[in-house]
Amino acid sequence: MCGIVGLFLKDPKLEPELGAMLAEMLDIMCDRGPDSAGFAVYSAGAPGFVKLTLRGPAGTDFTALGAAIAHPILPRDTHAVLSVPVAEEATVRAALGRLAPEIRVVGAGQRMELYKEVGLPADVARRFKLETMAGTHAIGHTRMATESAVTTEGAHPFSTGTDQCLVHNGSLSNHAGVRRRLAREGFRVDTENDSEVAAAYLSYRMRGGDTLGEALTHSLDDLDGFYTFVVGTESGFGVLRDPIACKPAVMAETDGYVAFGSEYRALAGLPGIATAKLWEPEPAKVYFWDRAA
Repeated sequence: MCGIVGLFLKDPKLEPELGAMLAEMLDIMCDRGPDSAGFAVYSAGAPGFVKLTLRGPAGTDFTALGAAIAHPILPRDTHAVLSVPVAEEATVRAALGRLAPEIRVVGAGQRMELYKEVGLPADVARRFKLETMAGTHAIGHTRMATESAVTTEGAHPFSTGTDQCLVHNGSLSNHAGVRRRLAREGFRVDTENDSEVAAAYLSYRMRGGDTLGEALTHSLDDLDGFYTFVVGTESGFGVLRDPIACKPAVMAETDGYVAFGSEYRALAGLPGIATAKLWEPEPAKVYFWDRAA
């Protein structure tokens, strides 16, 4: 049992409140997943630059590391954001691996920043100052570990593609076979978590030319189990439930936003929720909202 939340803002006036709105939703979902939490926020990005979200051991001196690689790094607790020209990304990644091999890149993209840690979701959100973050859309997850240990590596979201990440509630029965298939195609899955397999599967399909919607549709044939996926991309977010749809899910839409929650109570504090269109996502149906549309 885990909790998923997501927000896609249609009204730019709400963008300064994105983090505060998502933080409240994560807080409410604490009892669905008390062991760890994470979120991805899509905020402003500079053309020609990529933001690398880094994670290091507690006490990592990110300021000194930034000086060593000649690029400033913005610390946020155990994580930090490093923005570099796309043309220099490979060089910077190599320098990080040489100077600080304990540092992991947990997300990369022009607009995406990704944070996750062990602990109560409300505490995790506060550690990273989620309530201060602005942006256009975001997804989050509260985890109750079942198939793997309680670790930061096992927390969601999982990012296996540029500006792309996934949160998942449920369980995949054939993830080991899919993992082997992905490995043959050159896609590395680092953790035991079946959710990272799902994220890598979508990246694999999209690298082959699928849109996100097409990749999610193919997953209905290739991924067995019971699941709800919420996926973030540079310009929007998508939702998919398996054909049985046994995991809870509810959505709300107003003129200002589209919101997803594992339960209605995650949405109850949103502005205008009393007059929002509410519905339960249909089984095996792909939903997607896109800023570029």
